[in-house]
Amino acid sequence: MKPTALLLFLLAGLAPAHALMAQGASVTPAPAAPAPAARYVIDRAATFAESRRAILAMTGTFRVRFDMRETTAWRSDYTPIPAGTLGGHEVVRVIADSGRFISLQHLLVVDNEGTPMVIKHWRQDWTYEPATLLAYAGPNQWRTEAIPPASRRGAWSQTVWQVDDSPRYGGIGRWTIAGGVPRWQSEWTWRPLSRRDAIRHPRYDRYLAINRHSPTPGGGWIHLQDNEKMGLEGGQLVPFVQETVLNTYRPDPAYDYSAAERYWTTTRDYWTAVRAEWTAVERSHRGIHITEEAQVGTVISGRVLEIADEILAGRMQMSVAIAEAQRLIRQATSP
Repeated sequence: MKPTALLLFLLAGLAPAHALMAQGASVTPAPAAPAPAARYVIDRAATFAESRRAILAMTGTFRVRFDMRETTAWRSDYTPIPAGTLGGHEVVRVIADSGRFISLQHLLVVDNEGTPMVIKHWRQDWTYEPATLLAYAGPNQWRTEAIPPASRRGAWSQTVWQVDDSPRYGGIGRWTIAGGVPRWQSEWTWRPLSRRDAIRHPRYDRYLAINRHSPTPGGGWIHLQDNEKMGLEGGQLVPFVQETVLNTYRPDPAYDYSAAERYWTTTRDYWTAVRAEWTAVERSHRGIHITEEAQVGTVISGRVLEIADEILAGRMQMSVAIAEAQRLIRQATSP
């Protein structure tokens, strides 16, 4: 074969090795194809044990930063408010753990003219594969909703309670390991306004939100909220603005948390009875109805907290305190 013909033959990719050998040409074997790279697992379901570890990782003593930013207006006649930040110190402790149920109580410590003051803060309850969920159903109303078996399989619910142990919101989601990071993400969840918004009396009156929780290296964790602020216009719910909230909990064991420990040791029996009363109301009414006020949360919140302070100061006996709190809750939630 002439050289030109041979070249065309090779370029066409039609020359077998034996034809080249017949022409006296040397053959260099093609390099072996590289082994396929190991597939990176972007997202997988966390095991039950991994989920529990991630929840329990939110306990400890922390320096907390709350960063709130309205990012995108959904209406041309709405202007996002300036970003805001708050901070403080919190103790987060386990107050119940039965395996498939974990309850974490937050205690906020603030400086009051050089003296530490303890504020019983929010509580988060985690339930594995819950049959029901106490969900926000609109102003002053929370409803107990059944969770279908397919929706609860492998899922954890998170129910968040306010400072007086009244309900705030509930959501359901799954713990995953996403990009190497443990993460719980709720489904879209209705929530009432936080006090920081409620006291401004804005045009919106509730949030449609996704919540994410992740432990961070070194013993901290984050709570990331994606809040769509909704309100009524012409009898229809419409979006006003999107907000991102990042709550960062960084370990701070050097801070003096002894005031929080004393508060909880002295008042925990009272708060156990308060929680039990709220549970009894929910079971009796298949939900909870209670009026809220912008400044204080529920209409009884201020007094329920004051009673705990009176126990702490030794001005009220435990049995008397519990009886008064039970009466307040029953009266405020009666149909």
